[in-house]
Amino acid sequence: MDSQAIRMIDLFAGCGGMTAGFVKAGFTPVLAVEWNIYAAATYAANFGSEHVVAGDIAEVTEDQIPEADVIIGGPPCQGFSNLGSKDINDPRNQLWKEYVRIIMHAKPKVFVIENVDRFMKSSEFALLLQEADSGLLKDYDLSYDVLNAADYGVAQRRKRTIVIGSRIGKIPLPKPTHAKIPELDPEIKPWLTTTDKIWGLPTKPDTTELPDSKVEFFGQKMPGTFKGLDIHIGRKPTEMSLRRYDYIPPGGGRFDLPDELLSPCWRRKKTGTTDVMGRMRWDTPSVTIRTEFFKPEKGQYLHPQWDPDDPSNRVNRPITHLEAARLQDFDYEFQWCGSKIEIAKQIGNAVPVGLAQAIARHLKPFLTGEKTAGASQGL
Repeated sequence: MDSQAIRMIDLFAGCGGMTAGFVKAGFTPVLAVEWNIYAAATYAANFGSEHVVAGDIAEVTEDQIPEADVIIGGPPCQGFSNLGSKDINDPRNQLWKEYVRIIMHAKPKVFVIENVDRFMKSSEFALLLQEADSGLLKDYDLSYDVLNAADYGVAQRRKRTIVIGSRIGKIPLPKPTHAKIPELDPEIKPWLTTTDKIWGLPTKPDTTELPDSKVEFFGQKMPGTFKGLDIHIGRKPTEMSLRRYDYIPPGGGRFDLPDELLSPCWRRKKTGTTDVMGRMRWDTPSVTIRTEFFKPEKGQYLHPQWDPDDPSNRVNRPITHLEAARLQDFDYEFQWCGSKIEIAKQIGNAVPVGLAQAIARHLKPFLTGEKTAGASQGL
C-alpha cells in the first residue's frame, strides 16, 4: 500500500494538531469530527472543509463514515464506565460510545487514542482494557504508555497517554528519538529547546489584537484566517505584574519575588505551585502549553529572555499565541480561526504536531506491509 493511500479519520479533531502530524507523514484525512465550530474552522482552513463534520459526533450517520485504515482521536476520559452495558443512555458514556461506534463501522486496521497522562490510572482506562479483552474492541490488541513529547522531537515537556489498538497484530509504541541527555546511540538526539522554536521572533509584539479579518466556515462568519505574525500578539500587563516579572529569572517563579510583591495567597502558601509566575528557559523544552498560556499566574509562561546584569535586556511578558503555537510544533503557515481566547484554547488543547508525526511514521510501515506486527516484534 502506498503511504498516500493510507486513509485516516480524526475524531474530536480540535484544530487538527494530530491530523497535521499524520499528514506530514503522508496520510490522507477522509473524515474529521469536531464539536467546537472555531476549532473545526481552523481544521478546515488547513486540511479542507469537505470531509469535516462541525458538530455532534452522535449525529454522524453511518453513510457519512468512510472506510479508513486508521482512526485517531482523544475522547474525553470521563464516562467510559458502563460502555456497551446496561445504562446505554448515561450521557457520560455518549462520547466514548460514539468513538467506538465509528471504530466498529469503519473497521480501521489501527486506532490511536491520545489522552491525559493520568488516564492510565483511571477506572475508565481499566474498562477500556476490558473492552479490548472481551468486549466491543476484542479484535484489537492494545499497546499503551505515557509518552513525553520532548522525547519525540517536540520542544515541550508534555506527557500524554497513547494507546495503539491494532487488529493486524500487536504494534509497539514508537521508541524515543530524543533525550534530555542523549546516550551513545547516534540515533538519539538531544531534546529540542525553546531556542529552537521561538528564537528570533520579535521580542516586542506590534499589537495586542488580531488583524481585522473575517472568514466564513460552515455558514458562520468568524475572525480569521490568521497565520505567522498575525498571532504574535502581546498583552497589557499591570504595573504590579511588570514589577513581578522583572524579578523572575529563567527557571524561577513566585518564590523569587520579594515579600512586598507577593499576593496574600502566595504569602500563605509557602510550598507547591512552583511553576506559578514562572519564566521559561532558553536551553530546555518548555513546560506543557495549556489553554491559558498567556497568563503567567497559570504556569511557567514568561518569555525566557532575562539578563541578570542588564534590566534593559529582559523580555517581561508572557509568551504570545505564535510562540505557544511554535512550542506545540505548528508551522508558521498554519492558519487559525476564532477570537484570541478561542485560538488559545485550540493551541493548548492540541496534540503536539511532532508527537503525532512520530506516531504516524511509526505506524506507516505496519500499515503498508513493510513491517509485520505481532510475532515479529517479539510481543
